[in-house]
This record gives sequence, structure tokens and C-alpha cells, in this order.
Amino acid sequence: MNILVTGGAGYIGSVCAEVLIDRGHNVIVLDDLSEGHREAVDPRAAFCQVNLHDEVALDTIFRGNPIDAVMHFAALCLVEESVKKPGLYYRANVAAGINLLDAMLRHGVKRFIFSSTAATYGEPETTPIPEEHPTRPINPYGASKLLFERILEEFKVNSGVDYVTMRYFNAAGASQKYGEDHHPETHILPILFEVALGQRPAFQIFGTDYPTADGTCLRDYVHVVDIAEAHAIAVERIPRFSGRVFNLGNSRGYSVREVIESVERIASRKISVNISPRRPGDPASLVASSARARHELGWMPKYSSLDSIVASAWAWKQRFPKGYRGS
Repeated sequence: MNILVTGGAGYIGSVCAEVLIDRGHNVIVLDDLSEGHREAVDPRAAFCQVNLHDEVALDTIFRGNPIDAVMHFAALCLVEESVKKPGLYYRANVAAGINLLDAMLRHGVKRFIFSSTAATYGEPETTPIPEEHPTRPINPYGASKLLFERILEEFKVNSGVDYVTMRYFNAAGASQKYGEDHHPETHILPILFEVALGQRPAFQIFGTDYPTADGTCLRDYVHVVDIAEAHAIAVERIPRFSGRVFNLGNSRGYSVREVIESVERIASRKISVNISPRRPGDPASLVASSARARHELGWMPKYSSLDSIVASAWAWKQRFPKGYRGS
């Protein structure tokens, strides 16, 4: 298949492009490089530096390339920033996505895989969280993703778009080629590695008074390669699963303190920690039920332990201690 991957210079998109190419697909990466890295684009992929708000440029890409399906990763994803700047998130995560869908339809492309999030659920009523759980996001990031999910439903009914929605829990880990490199960095493992390497003085724990075993937030960490494999399965069988939503997680939660302990084991370094108040918009616990993905997609995570996820990310960080900019 010929697959357009938006946000393919970012963390999850870059690994997904790599996995798709390894499975024999042709990939066109679309990214404006506002958050992504040119070095993260697989050299076997075609690359277009385009902003999704540029409708003329989108038409040019669809006219000039035979595209069978689109995987949409391009988005803003910082919970705290979304609370402060909700308009920014609705423009990036909703309006830009509508531009993409409209361009697809103008050029007869009707297969779409959407990168969504566990933040659509809000505070869970049950754990692990199934796809049928009520969706009550507690921050604009989750709300923007949920709104776009509902827009996809309308495009399916009214325009015949076949889509699959993937709700990730906490993406982590790295492939041998591609890993996490954000500026500023906000994700837990890269920050912990920076502390381990002496690139920052200490790790900030935001809140130790949550209703969890050790008082810190509980999250379900899923390897980025496993996420990419699920996307590849879905796009290859999309007519069969059109309109379905799948959680992607390991169905096992780890606290912030447990993640710190794992990094200390894998990196053989002691992590200095500072305690800060809770951040607005952070649920206490997010753990997936991935039973639907396992049963329907036949998806089974290869990296099921936290230490295996941390080890892959640490190996990448050791190869690229300053990220892509230092490569």
C-alpha cells in the first residue's frame, strides 16, 4: 500500500513509518517539523514538509502521489499546555485534521487510521479501562482528540470514510533507529535519562497524594514498536475494522516511583528527585484493557515488561545522548 503518515518526523510517527516500510509498504511522510525532526524520517520514505492548515500544499501532495491510506499522528499533546492554551489545541488537533479529511475526499482516499489517546476517558470509573468506558476528558488535549473521533464518525456515515481509532496509553521505548526527542522534553523516560546522564539536576514528581499505592500517578506504558505494529495490522485490514476503536496498552499500571526504580536498575544510576504539587488535568490512574485489540486485531505486545521498555529507550538514548540534534 501507499500510505501517507502525517507527523512522521515525530516520535510515534517515525517508528510507525519504519515498521510500515519493513512490512513492504511505500510511505510518504508529511510533517511541518515544528515538533518533529528531519533526522527521524526513515530514508526509505518520501518526505514533504507541509503544514496541515495549507490546503493548497495538501492538494499538491494528493495529486502528485498515489495514496491508498492515511495515518494521522500530527498533533499537539501536552496536557498542561492544553489547559493554558485550549484554542491552540483545537486548531491543531481538530481544524487541521478536518483539512486533511477534506483533502482526502477531494482525491478519493477513504482509508484513515487516527492516533488518539487515553486522555479521552478522563478519570476512570473502572480499571482496566475498556473502550466502552464513558468518555469524559478532563483537559482540552483529551477533549480535542475526542471531538475529532466524533467528526470521524460523521465522515464515515456521510462520506464513506473507513477509519480506525487507536487510543494509546503511555507510549514509551524506542526502536533501534528512532526514539523520543522533544524540545522541551516532557515525557517521563527521556527526562529520567537526562538526570541519569547529568543533563539536568533532578526529576520532578508532580503530586504524591494521589489515591494510588505510593501516592504517585499510575500509567500503562506500551512500547512504541508495539503501537506501530497495531497500526500496520489495522491499515492492512481496515475494511474489516472500519469505525472501531482500540485501546493500546499492556493492561498493567506502573507508578511514577516504579518507573524511577526501573530506570535506576537499567541505567545503573541513582536518580535525584524533587517533589512538586499536582499538575492540573492529570488523572490519578490510566490503565488499559487491550482485550479488544488482542482478540480482534490479533495484536500482542512483544514488550510487556516495564524493564524491557526502559532498556530499549535507554539504549537509544546512549546512542543519541543529545537527541537527533547531536546525531
